[in-house]
Amino acid sequence: MSEVREYFFEDLPYRLVRSARRKRLGLVLAQSGVEVRIPQRCAARHGHQFLQENIQWVRAQLLAANQRAAQVPQYRFEFGEHFPWLGKMRPLERASNRGGAAITEEAIHLYTLSPTPTAQQLQGALQRLYQREALALLTEKSQCLAEQLDLQFSTLRIRRTKSKWGHCSIRGDLQYNWLVCLAPEPVVDYLVAHEVSHLRHHNHGRDFWLLVQSVCPRYKELRRWLRDNGHRLTV
Repeated sequence: MSEVREYFFEDLPYRLVRSARRKRLGLVLAQSGVEVRIPQRCAARHGHQFLQENIQWVRAQLLAANQRAAQVPQYRFEFGEHFPWLGKMRPLERASNRGGAAITEEAIHLYTLSPTPTAQQLQGALQRLYQREALALLTEKSQCLAEQLDLQFSTLRIRRTKSKWGHCSIRGDLQYNWLVCLAPEPVVDYLVAHEVSHLRHHNHGRDFWLLVQSVCPRYKELRRWLRDNGHRLTV
């Protein structure tokens, strides 16, 4: 069980979170705001002092978080708006039938049951199209690279995860965040190289990175791009 109380330091609201599991003081920038986490038997004054001693770090982190949030694109979910796919902005156009829904070099062709869909309906339909296209693309790329490296994976799934772009289980199951397909294609190729390489090396040791580099020589640059720009990949 955790005990939570709210306080202010100057103009900064924060929460003091007391937990029996915690062994030392810590600062966390959660979605709900700044949290000072302290052990169960720790006096509250130590938590307040810990925040004050680290207030410059907290403010710098909050500023960086606000700057990143301002970089997240805001789309109008309507036909004619442009959306990204493999790093290129494409106009959203209406498909005349369900079979015409597809992402091409020229446009994103979307079919909707309603002739006048709401923004929410259009967003949902667009996300489903993205997921379908991403699953096909990531499956194809993963199969090609696995065959090239004489490897096999068991299953491949896509999800919209909060923190991870990809995952490879010890059983050989691959999972990708489908939003990566909004990034330039070389970034997608890096992520595939990363996860498929885990089929051979289930760690991030030297041999793993050498294998990644052998199939994706620019992996450091592309990894950095995903780290610095991943928050922009949303729809």
